[in-house]
Amino acid sequence: MSEKKTIELHVGGMSCVMCSRTVENALLKVDGVSGVSVNHSTGIASVSTADAAHLNLMEAAIRDAGYEYLGTDSEEDRQRGEEWRERDLSAKRVRFIIGLVSGFILMGMMYAPGLHALPLSWIMLIVATPLFVYVSAPIFSAAAHALRNRNLTMDVMYSMGIGAAYGASLLGTFGVLPHDFMFYETALMLAGFLMLGRYLEGRARGRTSDTIKKLMALNPDTAILVRDGRETEVPLDSVVPDDILLVRPGERVPVDGEVLSGESSVDESMLTGESIPVFRKQGDPVTGGTLNLNSVLRLKAMRTGSATIVAGIIRLVKEAQGSHPPVQRIADAVVGWFIPAILAISVLSFAGWYFIAGESLLFAFTTLVSILVIACPCALGLATPTAVTVGIGRGAELGILIRDGEALETSARVNSILLDKTGTITRGRPAVTDLVPLKTDRTELLEILSGVEKDSLHPLAAAIIAEARRRGTVAREVSSFDTHAGRGVSGHLDGATVLAGSVDFLMEKGLPIGDEARAAIEKLEEAGRTVVACALDGNVIGIAGISDSPREDAAAAVEELGRMGIQVTMITGDNRRTAEAVAREVGIFDVISGVLPERKAEEVRRLQKDGLTVAFAGDGINDAPALAAADIGIAVGGGTDIAVESGRIVLMKEQLLDVPAALQLSRAVMTRIRQNIFWAFAYNMLLVPVAAGLLHPLFGIAFKPELAGLAMAASSVTVVSFSLLLKRFTPGAYRPGKNS
Repeated sequence: MSEKKTIELHVGGMSCVMCSRTVENALLKVDGVSGVSVNHSTGIASVSTADAAHLNLMEAAIRDAGYEYLGTDSEEDRQRGEEWRERDLSAKRVRFIIGLVSGFILMGMMYAPGLHALPLSWIMLIVATPLFVYVSAPIFSAAAHALRNRNLTMDVMYSMGIGAAYGASLLGTFGVLPHDFMFYETALMLAGFLMLGRYLEGRARGRTSDTIKKLMALNPDTAILVRDGRETEVPLDSVVPDDILLVRPGERVPVDGEVLSGESSVDESMLTGESIPVFRKQGDPVTGGTLNLNSVLRLKAMRTGSATIVAGIIRLVKEAQGSHPPVQRIADAVVGWFIPAILAISVLSFAGWYFIAGESLLFAFTTLVSILVIACPCALGLATPTAVTVGIGRGAELGILIRDGEALETSARVNSILLDKTGTITRGRPAVTDLVPLKTDRTELLEILSGVEKDSLHPLAAAIIAEARRRGTVAREVSSFDTHAGRGVSGHLDGATVLAGSVDFLMEKGLPIGDEARAAIEKLEEAGRTVVACALDGNVIGIAGISDSPREDAAAAVEELGRMGIQVTMITGDNRRTAEAVAREVGIFDVISGVLPERKAEEVRRLQKDGLTVAFAGDGINDAPALAAADIGIAVGGGTDIAVESGRIVLMKEQLLDVPAALQLSRAVMTRIRQNIFWAFAYNMLLVPVAAGLLHPLFGIAFKPELAGLAMAASSVTVVSFSLLLKRFTPGAYRPGKNS
């Protein structure tokens, strides 16, 4: 059986949520396609298929449905898609200008003195017909395709409205209807307003994916390959892992790699949002897309192509922008019955005014056309995806990666957060501050400690190894190394058992803690040190005190979370005295200490049982169970070491203020979505009755179809424009002294 995979197809010409459903239905009919998700806001169809060879069939299905197939994600297809979008916008611009200008001219002819002696209706027919056909052709074409595929889209409604206006004018010209039925200028202006709305909407939508374009632009087209002592410029896609590359000052790093030689400052702001350049030297990692500033770097390629950090970010942002938060179900449910309801309302309005209220045929017909044109589910369909697309893109610019729309919605409801201590509240770079020998000297204590810890990946072990290197201490050879998650490590030294870890770990192993050792431990813990006790052959021989200072912005982040009304709790495997010392320093009053990694998830579930929406912020490695159990897992990255798979929100920078910033961004996006949905509902609920003649009994006036066209165009543009305001959103966490 072929393995299923997801491919992204770019589709042009979609204008509403019904268009996306039409494309979905068309693609689902293709053999081998098992699932389709179409985002009409971004123009991307995500297709699950077992065979990429069906691409030609998918292309044909999209074209048969009446939309433009713009290819996949290849560079050539992206360029072709951009060119098509430019041509499409240009054509819409020409059409709306012709439609509006000619419509106003025809309107002027109707009121110009001296022209009434001429056969004005015939002149207007001759002038308007070719212009009307040109301006409205895309609308009628899209409607025909929709009907052929048995779908009701907005193009069907619009074509009925403007077609009725033009058709009535023809009948009036030939004397079938009264001469008052002259709507040539109305038909042209309606088509012009429709094109104006789609032109403005298309321009605005193009800006929603600016973040993706910026990220794609980070990678250079070529790289300088060093082979056999010669430097050769090669296409970027020909670079493979282990290639040696040269990056000159002012050039972008082409791939993820490791510096072999050279020292330079590297600007990573385009990826992390951190404005201060970082210093890179031999052995340091560098990320593709970052900018080398002041010296030549020679590096070894580690990850290339789709495996790079930038490619992963682009992939994550695209998937997130194409996702749907649960709140969108409201709009989707309404859109499903919206068009049939509007068609029914327009017919009932016409019949009610003409047959029951006894109004003129002209008035009843005007209400029918106005209703068909003014009704707009497009605003409802655009309310959520445009805000999600812009909001997630803005997050990526700030170094905050949000995995999907559901994560956005859940994050906005968070009212409790658990912050892991090591690597989240603290810097994650602990250092040995105290060595307390009990039954040996400092040198031997460090030799034994570094020997048993040298194969451990725990940050505390790294601190001990670093201290041994700093002092020039040679680690003892320890055999039978074993780890005891969250508690300590063990091994054998010259036939004797050696243990290193927390005091509780040693007590679990049955080792007595003498008064001298206990006094030293209490003194270190009260000073906020993490204690690693070392025992050899059943006796505690010494203690190491390790300190991991809080991040500079930790206190500010905790204060900001409190200002947002979020309950903040620190959780750690450390003992209570050490944990409370760190918590006091950053302003946290609720501490859960002595918790092993597997029990952190239980603490998350305990808070959830109290009815809280819980976020967990950790490093994404040891904290994976808790990140998965939380309503929102926030994986705190470390520069380029992004735990992308661990959390539903991934922070790329080493700053804790990004935690409240991510939650503030989510709240801002959800607020914008609710405002958009409210506006879309309010627009239709207020103006459809007005178009149906609600004001006629009070003021004796009818709603002009031209105004209906203008209002319809404005509604979608307004929703998209509201969403685009998120591009300028700055979280309160980044604005000291301002409330969130």
